Amino acid sequence: MTNVSRGKPKYNARVWKCGIAKSSRMAGERFVMRRIRAIIFVLVALPALIVLVVVSIGAFLPSQHISTRAARFLQPPTAIWQAITDYEKFPAWRKDVVKVEALPDLNGKPVWREFDRHGGSIPFQVLVMVPPRALVTRIADPKLPFGGTWTYEISSQADGSSLLRITEDGETYNPIFRFAARFVLGYSRTQEQYLRALGAKFGQSVTIEK
Repeated sequence: MTNVSRGKPKYNARVWKCGIAKSSRMAGERFVMRRIRAIIFVLVALPALIVLVVVSIGAFLPSQHISTRAARFLQPPTAIWQAITDYEKFPAWRKDVVKVEALPDLNGKPVWREFDRHGGSIPFQVLVMVPPRALVTRIADPKLPFGGTWTYEISSQADGSSLLRITEDGETYNPIFRFAARFVLGYSRTQEQYLRALGAKFGQSVTIEK
């Protein structure tokens, strides 16, 4: 009669090591996949969170603002007036304007459209003209996310020079644009660029005044 051994089963060491290696590899792959999913979530959620914060802050900012800036020029008021009202020549001295299109007059006053280097355009309308002292223009497109008026006041100085003051009475309807205007661009940035460009047109470096 044959005796059957009932000892402990013998394990193949090679199979055991392969199993351990496979389990480790699978655990590593699961860890990598979790990291990838976390990164994807952050990449998707973070921009949405930023937009939400920007919109929330912008919604609480006032839609209207007033900003005023001024600069002194060596030219007489008539020369300043000629430069700021000859809109067809704006592209020659304003870097932010690449083309100007004349539109039909409204109430006997000029209307034109300015095109920027990015392909955008904004129509403007003259509301008040008092040569060579005062000019009021406004953005003539209610569909834009912003609007308002610019009031130009030219005063002669004792030495024959001129002071040009630009007052912006602006409105920003979109909360994202409102946030950008308040914290990124600043309300007076466009006025300052305009005054510096006008000074460069006359070969003069101007100092911006509040």
